[in-house]
Amino acid sequence: MKRKTSGPRAPRRPELRLPPLEPYDGGLAPDGDYDGLELSGLDLTGASGEGARFLDCAVRGCALDGARLDGARFLDSRLEGVRGVGTGLAGAQLRDAEVLEARFGGTQLHGSAWERVLVRGGKWDYPNLRSATLRDVVFEGCVLVEPDFGGAVLERVSFVDCELTGPDLTGVRMTDVDLRGVRRLDIARGVESLAGAVVSSPQLLDLAPVLAARLGLRVED
Repeated sequence: MKRKTSGPRAPRRPELRLPPLEPYDGGLAPDGDYDGLELSGLDLTGASGEGARFLDCAVRGCALDGARLDGARFLDSRLEGVRGVGTGLAGAQLRDAEVLEARFGGTQLHGSAWERVLVRGGKWDYPNLRSATLRDVVFEGCVLVEPDFGGAVLERVSFVDCELTGPDLTGVRMTDVDLRGVRRLDIARGVESLAGAVVSSPQLLDLAPVLAARLGLRVED
């Protein structure tokens, strides 16, 4: 009898239900406390919001170029249609959060902590996720260009209908990471860190040259 194998454990998705929100058109302040607010269409370029807390908030269509949000916490909140180049989110925390149709370039997310997060749509160019911790995270319909996951921890993370181009997986620890929904899987470094991930048969064939090179295996016909 053929033994039935079980797939990876699926991530727990956030169950975000925002309360009625109060419009907010001010700026950001370090260690600021933002509760039940809607920030819509604001130009927050270069804003200084280190250590700020966003609880039950919606951040929609805001410009975050060069914004400093290191150590900020986004709890039970939604970021939608935000955009930013060089946004600083090192050590930030996202919990029970949604990030929808975002466009980021060179975002600094090293040391950040993600728990029950949905990332849907949008494009992330060169995000720095070194030493980040991602638990129960779903990437859905988005494009990730050369993300750096070096030394990160990924647990119950799935990619659904995504492009994942040139990721650096050096030193990554994976548990129940589902890569089968990646349309384009082109690993730049750290292919040996795929232990704990699930790939499809066609993906395995695509990875064969990289795996062979890593093992020092010569293939000759």
